[in-house]
Amino acid sequence: MDARSRHERRLGVVLIAASAVTFGLAGVLTKSITADPLVIACWRGLVGSLLIGLYVLWRSRHGKLRRSLKLGWRGWALAIVGAAASVAFISAFKLSYVANVTIIYATVPFVAALLGWLLLAERMGSRTLLTAALALAGVSVMVFSGIHRGASLGDVLAMVMTVLSALYIVMIRMFRGVPVVWAGAVSAFLLFLLGWIVADPLVVGDRDVLLLVAFGASFAIAVILWTEGARLLPAAESACWGSRNCPAPSSSPGCFWRRSRRARA
Repeated sequence: MDARSRHERRLGVVLIAASAVTFGLAGVLTKSITADPLVIACWRGLVGSLLIGLYVLWRSRHGKLRRSLKLGWRGWALAIVGAAASVAFISAFKLSYVANVTIIYATVPFVAALLGWLLLAERMGSRTLLTAALALAGVSVMVFSGIHRGASLGDVLAMVMTVLSALYIVMIRMFRGVPVVWAGAVSAFLLFLLGWIVADPLVVGDRDVLLLVAFGASFAIAVILWTEGARLLPAAESACWGSRNCPAPSSSPGCFWRRSRRARA
C-alpha cells in the first residue's frame, strides 16, 4: 500500500467513525418525536436536503468539486435507494425497540461484504463468511421471536434498512464518477416530497419542530461524512467502522475483506 492509499484509508476511517457517532443520535431523536414516521421523514428530508445542497454548492464554489452535478441513472439509483433506506430506518425505530434495530443494523458489514463480493468481486475471508452466517442467524431468531411481542414489523423494516444501507455503501464505490453527496441531497428531497404528498407535516408541536430540525441537521452531517468516507474504503470496512461493530482492522483481519486490485483501481 503506497503513501496515498494509506492517507486515504486513515481519512476514510476518521470520516466514517465520525458519521457513526452522528448516526447514533437517530434512535433517540426518533423515539423523542411524537409525529408519524412520514412526517419525520418529510422534515428530515427538507432540512437535510438544504444543508447537504449548501455543502455541495460550497465545495463547488471553492473549486473542490470540478465534475458536473448531473446525476444520471446511477445517481438517481443512489438517491432512490437512500430514500427507501431512510423511510425503513425511521419506521423501524418507531415500530420496534431501539436495541433491536441497532443489533440488526450491526450486521451491515456482513451484508455489505456479500454484496461487494457479488458486485465488486472484492474477496471475503472464511472468518468473514462464518461471522456473517452467525450474525444473520441471530438476527433471524430475534425477528421471528418478535412476532410474539408485536414488534416483528419494526424488526423486518430494520432488516430492509440494513440491506438497503449495505447496498448504498457498495453503490458508492461502484459509481465513483457520481457526485454522491449531491445524490444524498436529492435523496433527502425525495423524502420531503413523499412526506408532503402523503402526510401532513405542518401539524406538529413546537417541541417536535425543534427536534425535527435537529434530526435533519444530524442526518445531513452524517450523510456528508459517510459518503465522503465510504468512497475511500472497501465497502465492508466502511460498514464495519460505520456500525462500530468491529475492532480495529489491524487487530481483526477476519472482519474485513482483503483489498483486491479491482477494488482499488
